[in-house]
Amino acid sequence: MDTLEHLHKQLDNLEELRTIVKTMKALSAASIRQYEQAVSALAGYYRTVERGLHVVLKNTPSLPDAAGRMHKPLRLGAIVFGSDHGLCGRFNEDITFYALDRMKSTAANPENHLLLAVGARVAASLEQAGQVIEDDFLVPGSASQITMTVQQILLKIDEWREQADVYYVYLFYNRHSGSKSYRPTGFELLPINLHRFHRLEEETWPSRCLPAFSIDRELLFTRLLRQYLFVTLFRACAESQASEHTSRLSAMQSAQRNLDERLEEVTMHYRRARQNVITSELLDVVAGFEAITGNKS
Repeated sequence: MDTLEHLHKQLDNLEELRTIVKTMKALSAASIRQYEQAVSALAGYYRTVERGLHVVLKNTPSLPDAAGRMHKPLRLGAIVFGSDHGLCGRFNEDITFYALDRMKSTAANPENHLLLAVGARVAASLEQAGQVIEDDFLVPGSASQITMTVQQILLKIDEWREQADVYYVYLFYNRHSGSKSYRPTGFELLPINLHRFHRLEEETWPSRCLPAFSIDRELLFTRLLRQYLFVTLFRACAESQASEHTSRLSAMQSAQRNLDERLEEVTMHYRRARQNVITSELLDVVAGFEAITGNKS
């Protein structure tokens, strides 16, 4: 049976853990809101870039991404977003298994690919699955730091395309889908399917006429594509981090419930042990008193 001192120490440790868990819950909840706001703020700009590409591609006889497609080597580059820290459930394992499964079903050679991991934990998860990580980046610590990470990823993609003959670039991340869940998501980032911008013709343009442009069409097209890639990567990174904190919040809520149950159990044992000690001391006093009064008589 545990001693009173041991039970008291357990209670102190559990209370400290409970305080840490509550702090982590608060941080995760605040972080989720921060990244949700980043994604929401980017939606308008993303829509503007989409419409710009629609205008540039309008009345274009041939789409730039179709030319020379079959002459490119079918090598795949994959970008996988995960986390640097633990205590977030199966967040990294889920996106790892999803990415590997999707890569097997692509048109590229699954044995001839390059992997870029954003997050030390997901890099370790990929390596445990037998993959070789070509490079890995740290996860941005806040929404304001996502821009720098995205710029590094864009430079890496340029390097892949120019030096490693990468044609397909896939993006994998956990997409935030509510206050308590996420779902693994992946799509083909490059080559860009430009037909989707032509489909915008079916929508009503917000003004009376299409905007005109005076600079070279190809130059404008290239700049808009660059912005499209930037916005897409930024949104994926923000969604991934919102999902990470959602998973951590869920894990901390479960941990707090377990701690509360354990605290209640240990508190009950502590009270019983303390009552037993008090009862034992009272019995000793009564026995001593009876022994003294019995000797006198």
